[in-house]
Amino acid sequence: MVILPWRDTAMKSLPPLNYIRSFEASARHLSFTKAAEELGLTQAAVSGHVRALEQYIGRPLFYRAPRSLNLTEVAASYLPTLRQALNQIEVATAQILTVPHRQEVTLACPASLATNWLPQRLHRFSEENPEVNVTVHATIWSETSDQIADLRITPRHHSQPLVGHSLGEECLVMVCAPSLTEGEDGIRTPNDIQRFGLIHVLGRQEHWAAFALHHRLCDLPLGKGLRTDSSNVALEMAVAGLGCAITLVSLAEIHLQRGTLVAPFPERLPSGWGYDLHPGELNPSRASERLMSFLLADRFRPDGVK
Repeated sequence: MVILPWRDTAMKSLPPLNYIRSFEASARHLSFTKAAEELGLTQAAVSGHVRALEQYIGRPLFYRAPRSLNLTEVAASYLPTLRQALNQIEVATAQILTVPHRQEVTLACPASLATNWLPQRLHRFSEENPEVNVTVHATIWSETSDQIADLRITPRHHSQPLVGHSLGEECLVMVCAPSLTEGEDGIRTPNDIQRFGLIHVLGRQEHWAAFALHHRLCDLPLGKGLRTDSSNVALEMAVAGLGCAITLVSLAEIHLQRGTLVAPFPERLPSGWGYDLHPGELNPSRASERLMSFLLADRFRPDGVK
């Protein structure tokens, strides 16, 4: 830890605040007794604070008589600056106390999930917790972001150990533009998708293989079709009618709700993937715990229907 020189020097030159408060009250009342009553201290404590301050600065602050106090010239010149400083402290403290506490939560989440699944949940969370400000850092695949976060959502294959809390196991759904299912030449059976082409997500080629195995499609052209490294891009390609895509239900959910994509077949196939929600690098706060509880209460369902 690096200590800035100016801060170190400033701290050494500052007397304790209780010395200052006792001196200011005594100077205002010209009485240790009345100052003690105002501060809720004993007369001896206030007098002791003033003497300690005098020793600290090496100058007398009061002319003491049996029944009276008078300021020295040093005290008279010292007092206005101290009062201004105490007023500034009072104003700054009042501002903090009167302004509602802002609560911040930073959530790191895969970009595809942050785009498709997360916004609706955050909308509902914000309606219930308007005082909490959420920042979302979109991550690519399972990269480690340089950004520190309160909470993290990370993808996990079922063969890997659980990290934190599971948001549920994901299912696969095949989707396409509504126009591809219309008319006599539209998609009616799983075998029909060959005529419209497959859209592949690199690193997730096993999804189409699982679809072919489930529907017993021996001649599905798994090696042909459009390719992308982004699930979001694959979905947008499908929206544009460029072919059929197979993806996680959570990612297709918003498109199915809006009607920009349809799922011609009711089957939801196990994907082998899920997402884990766990604390990040920052210490847990009430706000982050509330968001975690909210998201866990809205876990994925096998059918993808909320």
